[in-house]
Amino acid sequence: MATPVVTKTAWKLQEIVAHASNVSSLVLGKASGRLLATGGDDCRVNLWSINKPNCIMSLTGHTSPVESVRLNTPEELIVAGSQSGSIRVWDLEAAKILRTLMGHKANICSLDFHPYGEFVASGSQDTNIKLWDIRRKGCVFRYRGHSQAVRCLRFSPDGKWLASAADDHTVKLWDLTAGKMMSEFPGHTGPVNVVEFHPNEYLLASGSSDRTIRFWDLEKFQVVSCIEGEPGPVRSVLFNPDGCCLYSGCQDSLRVYGWEPERCFDVVLVNWGKVADLAICNDQLIGVAFSQSNVSSYVVDLTRVTRTGTVAQDPVQDSQPLAQQLPNPSVPLRRIYERPSTTCSKPQRVKHNSESERRSPSSEDDRDERESRAEIQNTEDYTEIFQPKNSISRTPPQRSEPFPAPPEDDTATAKEVAKPSMAMDVQFPAPNPEVPPQPPVTTSTPAPKGDPAIIPATRNEPIGLKASDFLPAVKIPQQAELVDEDAMSQIRKGHDTMCVVLTSRHKNLDTVRAVWTTGDVKTSVDSAVAISDLSVVVDLLNILNQKASLWKLDLCTTVLPQVEKLLQSKYESYVQTGCTSLKLILQRFLPLITDILAAPPSVGVDISREERLHKCRLCYKQLKSISGLVKSKSGLSGRHGSAFRELHLLMASLD
Repeated sequence: MATPVVTKTAWKLQEIVAHASNVSSLVLGKASGRLLATGGDDCRVNLWSINKPNCIMSLTGHTSPVESVRLNTPEELIVAGSQSGSIRVWDLEAAKILRTLMGHKANICSLDFHPYGEFVASGSQDTNIKLWDIRRKGCVFRYRGHSQAVRCLRFSPDGKWLASAADDHTVKLWDLTAGKMMSEFPGHTGPVNVVEFHPNEYLLASGSSDRTIRFWDLEKFQVVSCIEGEPGPVRSVLFNPDGCCLYSGCQDSLRVYGWEPERCFDVVLVNWGKVADLAICNDQLIGVAFSQSNVSSYVVDLTRVTRTGTVAQDPVQDSQPLAQQLPNPSVPLRRIYERPSTTCSKPQRVKHNSESERRSPSSEDDRDERESRAEIQNTEDYTEIFQPKNSISRTPPQRSEPFPAPPEDDTATAKEVAKPSMAMDVQFPAPNPEVPPQPPVTTSTPAPKGDPAIIPATRNEPIGLKASDFLPAVKIPQQAELVDEDAMSQIRKGHDTMCVVLTSRHKNLDTVRAVWTTGDVKTSVDSAVAISDLSVVVDLLNILNQKASLWKLDLCTTVLPQVEKLLQSKYESYVQTGCTSLKLILQRFLPLITDILAAPPSVGVDISREERLHKCRLCYKQLKSISGLVKSKSGLSGRHGSAFRELHLLMASLD
């Protein structure tokens, strides 16, 4: 008799390079558990399908790092808040910017979509909570009461309440219709990082940096129970869809809790580090974590996890039911939310506790929305997931079968599944000769697909680009097949030339990498400059910009002339890299340069001091040359204008 294959309870699914710089926020789509949105220090929002290596869509428009992102329940809208306090809403199905919302004075720390109405709540480091009507681009209400940054916001399942968690150790509950605070829940002794409503009952869970999870009764407004002894700060919690238990994403483990009485049903070891968000689909829990520019996804098979004492049949796991003393979870202990059948009514404005912040759309707003773009990176995945609105129904593929678990004893297979193939080492993005360097994205070759089934209905025709789309309209319909062939031949015309250019750049990057392995950063930069290929310099600076400790004064003398070239480039990403490098140099070395140049001459001969003085003079001369260019570009609008204005202020001491 064959021995049954034993599979893992938890495993790593994939690791991707999500942004060109550090990832600053991410969120999973809760309806599907298969859609992932990431925000980065590169001011972009990137959209991914879990377990696929390529970015679906990249959203631009923010001019400062994206601090918070959130998908709405149908996963067709996304909202992102930035470090500067601006908020942007995109329509993913239409692939366009929907709204730009301005009003906060500091970082946007938390966002949430109303479950029924077209409203968005935002919490900021300025301690304010704002409710926005995204149809009219206006602030409906401002809630004030927290004394520190608002870290998490959640609407109740019926859409009538809003829960907020903040660094001031408190959780507050707001009545949207009345426009006032209903209750405050004190008790935590550290910043509260996350709150979640029970999916059915009047119950709220909150997780804090004090390593506790507290459960609050929303009828009696009092604590139900408190779970202590978490291995670290609580950053992510999630109720099971049927409300039987709460999952807590701890450091390198998943814990399953009940609250009446408080107890831990199960602990599953998962090497996900500091997991940032959780979602459930097909009896699998998906967890995502980020570190620097990388995002990793993990899967836990919930059929092998104890939840209120019930666990699936498992030939190798002998678990004892733990919920014999507990009440039947199907019989609610509290009042149940009543979901409205229509969209919610607009929250009332209370004169004594609100401010009129509605603004008419201005030309500045229109310009912001013109400069914000939704760039489709993967047409096939985009078309598959975000089907057009005139189709019969939106059936995203992420609702399909569960992720297959690797065999428990086959670590090689698990790694192979988790890590897509890459053309080059992650540190050096794949070369592209004419298009400026974009965020490095791992690639894999798709498996060949069979011919799709023929569906005669016109509205079910596949959406996407055909070869004939690249050519002028043809008058003779009988020649359609020939037109496609002609189109393909035209597309292939530059293929050989492109391959030659890519091969050349690949060789150049290999040369720089060989020097890099010696550990001499200055020599690596010199070799990149000597190649006279600005794209290679950009690739190298994108690495150096992520680690300021690698920079030395003599490196600045080599880099500054290249920065001047980048700032004058026609490529957006070249200009962005140049601004980042110049900002780093100004912050780290400009005070040193000005101090050394202002110091009185030394007595005697000090060779090392003379060398340092020579380098400072050279850097000062180069910076003075660049300052005129920065000043001339500081009047630009959009992201670049903002970056150049910041650089102009930093360079003020040169005058």
